Amino acid sequence: MSRGRPPKGAGLVDGLESSALAKERLKIILQTIAGELSVVDACARLSVSEARFHELRAEALQAAAAQLEPKPAGRPAAIISREAQEAAALKAQIQELKIDLRAAQIREELALVMPHVLKPRKQSTDRRDRLDAMQQEEEKKGPTRPITSHTLQYNDVKSSTSNDSSESGKPST
Repeated sequence: MSRGRPPKGAGLVDGLESSALAKERLKIILQTIAGELSVVDACARLSVSEARFHELRAEALQAAAAQLEPKPAGRPAAIISREAQEAAALKAQIQELKIDLRAAQIREELALVMPHVLKPRKQSTDRRDRLDAMQQEEEKKGPTRPITSHTLQYNDVKSSTSNDSSESGKPST
């Protein structure tokens, strides 16, 4: 003897949300599956042929099986409408424009407060360009030896020994 509630069987269909005709068809299909009703009696109650009854039963079972297929876990991904995507894109564009406007305002304030910052430099800021300019100036002056600490000492000693009697007192190069 089993305990618990007695099985409702086809009576479970009464609690479903659908039309009365759909509920009646489902009850009859379940009764034939459970062996409570013969196919011939079911066809007579539904006023359909046996072929149509078998089609209805196959469709009902296929729909039930499809609903019992495993589904991905979690909430389904939200479908974003085209209007919502466009609205989001416009909001992002507005935010970028606000940032650009604020940057332009800050540049304007800096230009008013510190105008010398905006003036272009007379000298090139590139180190290589400055070195090239220095070499060109040196070439215009004429050929010279590179100045090192050794040549300065040598020239100082040489000039002091050879120019002891000179009036200029400048070291010769």
